[in-house]
Amino acid sequence: MRTDVCELLGIEFPLFAFSHCRDVVAAVTNAGGFGVLGAVAYSPGRLEEELRWIDDHVGGRPYGVDVLVPAKIDESAERAARGDGGLDTMLAAVPKEHWEFLFGLFEKYGVPLPDFEAAKRAGGRGGTQVTTRGATELIDVALAHPIGLIASALGTPPPLMVERAKAAGIPVAALVGTVEHARRQVAAGVDLIVAQGGEAGGHTGEVSTMVLVPEVVDAVAPLPVLAAGGIATGRQMAAALALGASGVWCGSVWLTTEEAETSPAVKAKLLAATSRDTVRSRSRTGKPARQLRSAWTDEWESDAGPGPLGMPLQMIIAEGAMRQITKVAETGNEGARELANYFVGQCVGLMNTVKPARQVVYDMIEEFAEAVERLDRVTATGD
Repeated sequence: MRTDVCELLGIEFPLFAFSHCRDVVAAVTNAGGFGVLGAVAYSPGRLEEELRWIDDHVGGRPYGVDVLVPAKIDESAERAARGDGGLDTMLAAVPKEHWEFLFGLFEKYGVPLPDFEAAKRAGGRGGTQVTTRGATELIDVALAHPIGLIASALGTPPPLMVERAKAAGIPVAALVGTVEHARRQVAAGVDLIVAQGGEAGGHTGEVSTMVLVPEVVDAVAPLPVLAAGGIATGRQMAAALALGASGVWCGSVWLTTEEAETSPAVKAKLLAATSRDTVRSRSRTGKPARQLRSAWTDEWESDAGPGPLGMPLQMIIAEGAMRQITKVAETGNEGARELANYFVGQCVGLMNTVKPARQVVYDMIEEFAEAVERLDRVTATGD
């Protein structure tokens, strides 16, 4: 396959795999696609370890790194970051009533309380990575490796990121949910736009992929565009290219692969879910993010609670707690299983089997070819 992004990045298939799991990134890269490691959950030291491992397992093939650089975060968190930027300062910005609500959830659902001081600090470390200071540290680590792409999610990449990447000869990608976002990214100097529809897992807008992709393609031409949002099959990949995209960016479909970081309890919920079992909720990060609907999303979005905080304060609350919930769910605790969830798109209804990540790549490419052949037959004149 030859598209603009294949030429830009030197890859066989214009199939991008966003994953927090290094094994998925390596498997897809080695199968001819392009793995992209989501770095938001990592400290700089941990990211260094993960990228070193990927370097050792992809044989020089290109892969990418995605960092979360939100255009706006909670004001109290921003003030903390502008100060000493320390973990204790960030934790102190979380209101007491939100911790109390969290404790009540654990009691209501019969989930054993974790060491909350440790849980708070674990969540807090993740929260510090989505400040400008934290993201810059991750960018520095990523650019020290032979990556083929660096991507910015949730906002226009900071000038420092664009300048350093371009100086290193590394293309910059950015995820967008509207045409207006896409135009701002072009003005910021990005090289590749990922048009992500509202069907996607994780942080999304409300415009559907089918509508968003051609709008963005027209608005940013001649920059290449990847289609994202609810894409899990080769037929959808063919549709994306028909809309003008140069490839597809997929995240959810890798969550039920053999290599995925997904816990067994959550993976079982994903395999059983339908496309109607997801919801856009602020309950995990503080910004609207599509995820599997569960007791966790219902409780945080209910009128009985204090409501989710902004990013990254809600992340500080949620991520430490969700580690305990996921751990306890594996013991068979029903309350924990009700609460457990993960970021996933509406294509979850198409994710019904567990298979190796490389097989997902091959299956999608084979189905893509079949879809193109079918269209060829439709357009044949019979002459």
